[in-house]
Amino acid sequence: MYENRQARAGYSEKGNMNNTYDAIVLGLGGIGSAALYWLSRQLGERVLGMEQYEIGHLHGGSHDHSRIIRLSYHTPNYVALAKEAYAAWAVVEDDNNAPLILKTGGLDFAPPNSAIPITDYTSSLTAQGVSFEMLEPNEVMKRWPQFNLDDETPALYQEESGIAPAAKCVASHIHLAQQYGAQVMTDSPVQQIREADGEVEVVSNGTTYRCHRLVIASGAWSNHHLAHFGIHLPLTVTKEQVVYFDSPNSDDFAPERFPIWIWMDEPCFYGFPVYGERGPKVAQDAGGEETTVETRTYEQDEAAFQRVDRFVQQVLPSAHAKPIYSKTCLYTMPPDRDFVLDFLPNSKNIVMGIGAGHAFKFSSLLGKILGELVMDGQSNSPIKPFGIRRPILWEANPVKNFMV
Repeated sequence: MYENRQARAGYSEKGNMNNTYDAIVLGLGGIGSAALYWLSRQLGERVLGMEQYEIGHLHGGSHDHSRIIRLSYHTPNYVALAKEAYAAWAVVEDDNNAPLILKTGGLDFAPPNSAIPITDYTSSLTAQGVSFEMLEPNEVMKRWPQFNLDDETPALYQEESGIAPAAKCVASHIHLAQQYGAQVMTDSPVQQIREADGEVEVVSNGTTYRCHRLVIASGAWSNHHLAHFGIHLPLTVTKEQVVYFDSPNSDDFAPERFPIWIWMDEPCFYGFPVYGERGPKVAQDAGGEETTVETRTYEQDEAAFQRVDRFVQQVLPSAHAKPIYSKTCLYTMPPDRDFVLDFLPNSKNIVMGIGAGHAFKFSSLLGKILGELVMDGQSNSPIKPFGIRRPILWEANPVKNFMV
């Protein structure tokens, strides 16, 4: 699907001379940088990426060293999408002539009466033909003695799980897109977006840029951009936090000795082997307080830190130590915590991508999908559940469920 189709877009090669592009991408984090990359493979210099800060900034949700990548998910549709995500990353790695994804294997722990039923995962993996092992606690601790488990906490092990290096992946998308000819503008906040004469105009720093199709991939700023069209989605923005522990036993947490892991309960904790820093990383999923891009802070959330610290003392005692540091990011979650991948209502020119606080593993694929919507108006990937017109996104007070 990604053969060169520049002629289809219908713009002349001199389009950039008057700030006119076939496509513009707003936001160059995980999903936006991927959309720029996949579009650049077809459009070259006729695609523009616009970022309101610098590339790799710390204000959104796509920075830091590592994100989990995994095939294990709670529905067959997500497992199918995860398969495609691995394939998309393989294309990027081949294009980049360097590896990105680091496979460590992964454990999904199932404590008694867990809020996230492990059967959702086992049935979804089975439906998609993905192999896995169910391990009793003693077997987990035999293989990975770093864990301290009770007798009632088995785990699902899936060997393809690992690390998607967030900052490195974004940088690779941007670098490759520029090699294909894509234009990149930083420090370019948006003042206005409007549709005019079947096209879209974006005003930034007093200059108007025009395109046939616009991709909005702006994370916590999504509603700011949707406001130009009178749309407001019920998105919850939270300030999340990860902690790197200065373990005296850091060698035991090297990627070849220790997997990524998720504690499938509420609160839900997750963690990584040593990668990017000298100690392992642990965090609580969706445990941060609600915030906005205007009011968020970058200071340590002490209550969140204490929850993580207590968990590490109990379950990963040899990892416990003083923190190297904590780092914050923003989650942007629809009430059902499913992605949004769709054209805006009543528009054939504007595509929206929202990652719901668990998208980085999928980010290259989601950028590819947004590119397919731009170029073809549709995608063959299983994105029907992620339409913007699904009822929960238009309810006045939707019920929130952030368990994934």
